[in-house]
Amino acid sequence: MSKNFYVLAGTLGLLALISGAMTFVPSSFQPGLPANASLWKTLAMFLLLAGLVSTLIGSMSHLFEQVDRRTEERRRAARKRRKNL
Repeated sequence: MSKNFYVLAGTLGLLALISGAMTFVPSSFQPGLPANASLWKTLAMFLLLAGLVSTLIGSMSHLFEQVDRRTEERRRAARKRRKNL
């Protein structure tokens, strides 16, 4: 599950880079697109923020999955020890 969040974060980061690069493109090369650089900067900032939040969620879910897995392994080991006694 955490891999999905990492892929989402990478995609949002790439889109943020593209949006940030659009601020440097002159408005004559952008027919039909917003020519205001501040709009592209704002979009890039929100995409980057969403990517960072997605990375945080992915990291936290990976940590919780690891804790659950280790807890289950400890339970199995304790049951095995009690069974052998």
